[in-house]
Amino acid sequence: WLQVELNKAGWDTSVQTANQMGHPIQNVVAQRGRGNPWIIFGAHYDTRIYADQDPDPQKRSQPVPGANDGASGVAVLLELARTIPEDFPGEIWLVFFDAEDNGQIQGWDWILGSRAFVEQLDGQPEAVPDGVVIVDMIGDADLNIKMERSSNLEITATIWKQAAKLGYSQQFMPVPGPHILDDHTPFLQAGIPAVDIIDFDYPYWHTTADTLDKVSADSLQIVGHTLLAWLETMR
Repeated sequence: WLQVELNKAGWDTSVQTANQMGHPIQNVVAQRGRGNPWIIFGAHYDTRIYADQDPDPQKRSQPVPGANDGASGVAVLLELARTIPEDFPGEIWLVFFDAEDNGQIQGWDWILGSRAFVEQLDGQPEAVPDGVVIVDMIGDADLNIKMERSSNLEITATIWKQAAKLGYSQQFMPVPGPHILDDHTPFLQAGIPAVDIIDFDYPYWHTTADTLDKVSADSLQIVGHTLLAWLETMR
């Protein structure tokens, strides 16, 4: 389905396969354009297999619906696929990562899909993106995105500057946030500048209540608008 939607929007798509900890990985990759800058936008499409943070113990063996933790980032990337100008003078990849969210479960770990992606990226000659932007959990109606501490400072500053210009300083808060292990981490470990845009203050995280009624279209619009404006500064 992701490939069909991305192809409709004019992107070349592929499925990158790998194996991590005995689990098959399928990352969906969309590409368009050539040259510099080379920018990657990423989000994870998987959802956690156990809602182990649910307040109801009887529900902790159920899967997480993932309306915010997973689907919100995917929604923003799909809309970017439809709205990024075709004449952008560079190369854009939209990467939908598998197997991000099953850490602290026996036989699993966090960020398996993005690890596999970066491992294969390292095997290509001169394959170093100019910047990577990960979006995760950005659909909360009470959107409060702080500057994730491990993220590349330069890219963070330029994105937050664009958000301020657009009037989104209440949502893109110019204050340090927590240090998050997320899909940007393997890129940083490989020396690739990367940023994690995440609102981790979400009471329904890893519960069965992470459902569509908790997601705000306005929040998705704010994040997508900011990223599109930031991309335009790369011309």
